[in-house]
Amino acid sequence: MVKTLKILFIEDDSIEIMKFNRVISALGLTHQIIEANNGETALSLLKEKDNLPHIIILDLNMPKLNGIEFLTILKNDALLKYIPTIILTTSSNFKDVKECYKIGIAGYILKPLKYEDYVFKIQKLLEYWSCNELITE
Repeated sequence: MVKTLKILFIEDDSIEIMKFNRVISALGLTHQIIEANNGETALSLLKEKDNLPHIIILDLNMPKLNGIEFLTILKNDALLKYIPTIILTTSSNFKDVKECYKIGIAGYILKPLKYEDYVFKIQKLLEYWSCNELITE
């Protein structure tokens, strides 16, 4: 059975946020999207430990607290470290990819330039996590 996911989407670019939400809507998905425009805001949201997301989709290049700094804090928390975190970024830098996997991400996806490719990747990403056994509060 496909689950409705609670997704924490951490992205500082408002156009990327609109694009992600448009894809969710166009695909007819009913996932709950919680938005944070930087890592600090996301950590504040995650302090409410009784309302945790099923997965986190995280951009790397953000102000205040970048994606790798956020990941490091997240994966050092006894409860939060179990939330699957998927990177969605423009950075194809191997150093970033390696560092993120070292910290403990569940996946690394490059944002494609073509909208159709973006839709395909988001659809496959959410299909996969919708049929996984996830930790719920």
